[in-house]
Parts: sequence; C-alpha cells; structure tokens
Amino acid sequence: MLITAADEFWFHRRRGLPRWERIGHPLDTLTVVLCLVWILCVQPDHRTAGVFCALAVFSCVFVTKDEPVHRRCCTAGEMWLHAILFILHPLVLTSAGLLWPTFWSVPSGLFPPIIKSSGFERPFLVMVCSLMLVFGIYQSIFWNLLWHPKKAAP
Repeated sequence: MLITAADEFWFHRRRGLPRWERIGHPLDTLTVVLCLVWILCVQPDHRTAGVFCALAVFSCVFVTKDEPVHRRCCTAGEMWLHAILFILHPLVLTSAGLLWPTFWSVPSGLFPPIIKSSGFERPFLVMVCSLMLVFGIYQSIFWNLLWHPKKAAP
C-alpha cells in the first residue's frame, strides 16, 4: 500500500493521468477489492478456492493493461516502481488467500494448515479491504471529477 501511495501521490500527481489511466486505475483497484470481498463473504472450499484463484489471476493480468501507455508517459523511476508493484501484486493476493481459511475457521482437513490462526486475520482483512475500497473511491472521484489538467503556457 505504501508503494502504491508513492506511485499515486508522487508520480501520478506530478505528471497527471491521461483519460485511459483515470478510468483504468480505479478498475485495477476494483479487481483487488473483488478478490478481498470474495474472501470476506464466501467460505473457502475447493470450488470457491478455484474462483478466488481465477479472480486473483485476472487481477494480476488486468493491472498490466496500462503498460503501453506507461511506456510513453512515465519516467524510469515510475516504471521501476511499477515493476515492484507487479512483483508484489500476486504476493499480496496469495497472502490473502492463505489467510482465508483461518478467517473462516475452516476445519483443518480441507486445506493444509500452512497458516496458524492468531485472531488478527478477520480485522486485518476487513481493514485492508476497506482501505482498498476507499482508495478506489478516491481514485475515481479525484481523477475523474476533481483533477483538471494544467493548461499549457501560451
């Protein structure tokens, strides 16, 4: 989240976003929120785990859609930051998926007991999902309603 914040509040604010990114970035956030909402709302089993995996893979691929635009618009520093985000994206979703059975207190026979529950999983996943949802709402409102491109000097 800190690296995403650096991208948003340093690089994006500095260069502005073309229309494609103003629409696409909130959609990127939405794909992550959908993965987290799935975990929060659906008890894990073999079928629902498959749906989560499909949502997570879709999210990981979807966030790469802006790379042709980024190639033309971004500095080397921003491109490096995006590379770090592309590495972290599947790791974050995998981590959330590993916390999922402990969130629902699923019987240990269904999934291997990779993660032991310590009680923080439920509030942590709810907090992360809430923060992502708020961030997506901010992105939609700021970039599409409040932000205006700087006018070129005559």
